[in-house]
Amino acid sequence: MALFQKPLKFIEEVKVELAKVSWPDFESLKSSTWVVIALSLFLAIYIFAIDKGLSYLVFLLY
Repeated sequence: MALFQKPLKFIEEVKVELAKVSWPDFESLKSSTWVVIALSLFLAIYIFAIDKGLSYLVFLLY
């Protein structure tokens, strides 16, 4: 029975800890999602521009 005791205890502890979590409301979650999308898009465009610029620079040098 000791084989099943540890996983069951773990699951019980997870339930207790999840009950302590303060989950965000929908509006907060939605605004945070838009911030993440916008920053990801900005970072993708920034890295793309740097990559293209460096590629062009290497092309000019060689």
